[in-house]
Amino acid sequence: MSVPRLFWLLLFVAVGAGGVYLADRLVLAPGRAHQRELAERDAQIHALTERNQALEAAVRLLRHTERRARLVVLDQARGPEGLRSRVRFTELNAQGDSVGEPRELSLDGDEIYVDALVIKFEDTFVTAGDALKGKALLLFRRIFTDRGRPADGDVLDREGQIPQSYAAERAPTAFERELWARFWELANDPEEAQRRGVRALHGEAVSTRLRKDRAYTITLRSTGELTIQPTQ
Repeated sequence: MSVPRLFWLLLFVAVGAGGVYLADRLVLAPGRAHQRELAERDAQIHALTERNQALEAAVRLLRHTERRARLVVLDQARGPEGLRSRVRFTELNAQGDSVGEPRELSLDGDEIYVDALVIKFEDTFVTAGDALKGKALLLFRRIFTDRGRPADGDVLDREGQIPQSYAAERAPTAFERELWARFWELANDPEEAQRRGVRALHGEAVSTRLRKDRAYTITLRSTGELTIQPTQ
């Protein structure tokens, strides 16, 4: 091959390579960069969406409440010793169904207190929906009014035993039986309680002023807060 022909061939190859390089840098490379940006953005959006969904689920679990008892005012009458309220107290399971036999009680006054023992687990277990520690546990201890001493109130569940509402739902675990049997011991030993994933054990009472022919619902949040409200 002659020198001029070789020169022109090399020049043609060089020009072609330069054109390919310029096309890659000016056209293809920006396109690839844009695709990478889109892929990274989609990955970030996906990750943020999953995180948001997880946070929403955690908040729902923290705010989840269950009806645990129903209080119905059957009658109120004023006698020589003042107002008396006749009520029916019924414990409920997690589905809101009645558990055990309802208790009919006659109480002095209309300002009622429902005293309970509550076991609260660490929020990490609640937000994770842990099968064993995913929600607080509750024992209804007694019911009384502002006109009597709490110690003289009507007993609802016996301390140290599994509450009837849980026992009726399923067979209690050894873990739950131990918590109730050692309630006050663990309440005074935070380190030992923490080793079991328990945030707090304590008594808690809710109260309201009753109205005749009204019904009230006592609810328990997964984190352990107890409330009493008139039934809508």
